[in-house]
Amino acid sequence: MEILSSRAILRPADPDVSLAFYRDTLGLAIAREFPGGTVFFLGNGFLEVSAAPSGAPDGHGAPDAGGLRLWLQVRDLGAAHRELVDAGVAVLRGPREEPWGLHEMWVADPDGTRIVFVQIPPGHPIRRDTRGD
Repeated sequence: MEILSSRAILRPADPDVSLAFYRDTLGLAIAREFPGGTVFFLGNGFLEVSAAPSGAPDGHGAPDAGGLRLWLQVRDLGAAHRELVDAGVAVLRGPREEPWGLHEMWVADPDGTRIVFVQIPPGHPIRRDTRGD
């Protein structure tokens, strides 16, 4: 499977404190912001610091307990789903379009680290360079 982009997603206990740490203390540059989250440049990758909505599911219906997630962008989510199922990977939540417009599927690695596979549809704001807006 071809991975187009990736980021680590941090769901801290106190998002405001963590945001200030990464932004102000470490001085990481902001790649983009959205309601409830900030994505920082992290060398050749990205770090997203965001809060899960209160009571939001963690990918298979349980409240999100925080921690680290991996965000992997793929070209074709359906093909990635078939490839993972054929490889015996347990899919926690199958491919679907989220309210924010991304197509997502959740799996877990053997240690339980959650991985979200994302397909960005044409026209989605994340595909546009909004720095000049």
